[in-house]
Amino acid sequence: MSFAECIVVDTGIWVSAALRPASLPAQAVALAFARYEVCASSATLDELQRVLARDKFDRYLPKAAREAFFDGVQQRVLRVEVHSEVTDCTDPKDNPFLALALDARASLLLASDPHLCSLHPWRGIPILNPAAFVAALAAKR
Repeated sequence: MSFAECIVVDTGIWVSAALRPASLPAQAVALAFARYEVCASSATLDELQRVLARDKFDRYLPKAAREAFFDGVQQRVLRVEVHSEVTDCTDPKDNPFLALALDARASLLLASDPHLCSLHPWRGIPILNPAAFVAALAAKR
C-alpha cells in the first residue's frame, strides 16, 4: 500500500452517502474506494459513528441501516494512526481530518464542510468537494 494513493473523506460526505445512496457524495465515495485507498483514523471514525447515531436521521434511514453503513465503512477503510496535532481549521472538529491527511500523506481530502473546503489547498493537499472530485476524475480519463 502506497500512502501516495490515500484519500481522506470527511463526515459530511459519509453521512450524505449513507442517507442518499444515489447522490453525488455517494458517487464520489464509490469512486474514492475504486481508485484510492480510503484512510480513516480512530477520531474520524468515532465522529462518523456519533453523527450517524443522531435521532434526527431516523426519518431518512433506520438506525440499524446507518449502523450497517458504518460497519461497512469501518471494514473497508485503512486505519491510520495519527500523531500530528493540527489547529489550522477555524472549526476544531475538522482538525482531525487535516491531521489524518497529513499523517497518512493523503493525496486528497474529499470534503463538503465549508471550513475544510476554504483551506484548499492545505499544505499541498487538495481539498475537493464531491462535484470537483468527480469532475477531476472524469478529466483524467
